[in-house]
Amino acid sequence: MEKRRPTAWMREEYEKLVAADLDWKLRVLQGPSAPRSIVDGRSVIMLCSNNYLNLSNHARIKDAAKRAVDTHGAGSGSVRPIAGNMNLHEELERRIARFKRREAALFYVSGFAGNAGLIPQLVGEGDAIFTDELNHGSIIDGVRLTKAFRFIYRHNDAADLERALKEADPKFTKLLIVSDGVFSMDGDIAPVDQIAKLGEEYGAMVFIDDAHGEGVLGDGGRGVASHFHVEEKIHVELGTFSKALGVVGGYVAGSNDLRNYALNKSRTWLLSGSHPPAVTAACIAAIDVLETEPWHVERLWENTRYYKKELVSLGFDVGNSATPITPVMCGEASVAKRLSERLFDLGVFALPIVFPMVARDKARIRTIMNAGLSREDLDEALNAFERAGKAVGLLK
Repeated sequence: MEKRRPTAWMREEYEKLVAADLDWKLRVLQGPSAPRSIVDGRSVIMLCSNNYLNLSNHARIKDAAKRAVDTHGAGSGSVRPIAGNMNLHEELERRIARFKRREAALFYVSGFAGNAGLIPQLVGEGDAIFTDELNHGSIIDGVRLTKAFRFIYRHNDAADLERALKEADPKFTKLLIVSDGVFSMDGDIAPVDQIAKLGEEYGAMVFIDDAHGEGVLGDGGRGVASHFHVEEKIHVELGTFSKALGVVGGYVAGSNDLRNYALNKSRTWLLSGSHPPAVTAACIAAIDVLETEPWHVERLWENTRYYKKELVSLGFDVGNSATPITPVMCGEASVAKRLSERLFDLGVFALPIVFPMVARDKARIRTIMNAGLSREDLDEALNAFERAGKAVGLLK
C-alpha cells in the first residue's frame, strides 16, 4: 500500500493553476512604490499601485516614521489589550475619528482584519446579513464566519436590497447591510445614499468598506459617506491606510459604543500584535498631509479625468468606472495577459485581472491613477496602450 503523502495535493492544485494560466507570477519592485518605479530591473510607469495620492514617498510621512523609531523603538512588544497599546496608537485613533467626523475609531492590523474580525461579531444566529454580490473577498470571508442568514443582493441594486429587507423583516432580530463603497475591480461606486435610507427605514445596521474611497471621494478625501452626505446614517465605516494614504493598517470608525464593543469582541484586533511605532506615526502624518495639502486629491482627479477620456477616445472599454480605478476590458484572460506583457515591454506596469477574481468573460487590465504622474507620463502610457492594444487585437 502506497504511503499517504499529506501535502502532495498542494503541488497538484498549483499545477492545475499553471496549466490554466491562472497562477500569479510575481514581479519584484526594487525601490519605492512611485509613479515611475523599478520593477524586475526595468524603469516603468506604475499603473497598478493603490498609492493613489503618491503619499508613500511623502517627506513628512517618512520623517514621522523615522522619528518614531528613535522615540518608541522598532516594535510594540505585544497585542494592544496586554502591553502593546502605545500612546501613538491612541493618538492615531483620535486623529482618525476627527478626520472622519465620528465619535471614535479603532485601528486594526489591516482592513481585511477589520472585516474578518468585526462582521462575525455584529450578527449571529437569528440575525440576517445583506451583502452585495460583488463585495470584496474580505467581506465575503467575514460573512462566512457568521451564523446569520445571508441575503446576497444584485450588484448596486437598491431595489433588490429592499426586496431582501422586506423578505427578512420581521423574521430576524438584527439586520446588517454590508457593501463596499468603491468596488475594487470595476471602480464603480455603491449607492450608499440609497443603502443608508433603506437601513434607516428597516432598522438595519449599515457597514461600508471604504478602502478605495478613502482619500479619493468626499470632502477632503473623507470617503464615500461624505461624498453622499450620509455620514450620520452609516454605523460602521471601515477604511485603510494601505491605499490612498500610502502606509498600511485598517480601521473602523463610528460611535463610542462601536469602539468599545469591537475592542472587546473582535478577535483579529484582540489577538494581533499592534503596529510598529514607525507605521503608526506614518499613519498620523498621512492624515496631517491629507488635511493640509488638498492638491494631492485635486491632482488625482485631474489625472483621472484626462486618462479616462483619452482611453475611451482610443477605443478602449473602461466599463462603469466612476473613480481612479479604471479597468481596460479585454474579455478573454489570454488577451488581458498578452496586453499586460506587451505594456511591460513598452515601459508600463499594469496587471491583468482574470478569473476567479472576475467572471471568465470579464478579464481586464485594472489600472489605477496616481496623483504623482505628470501629463507627459500619462501621454507615454496612453501611447503604450494604443500600440499594445493594436498588437493584441483590441484596437484596429
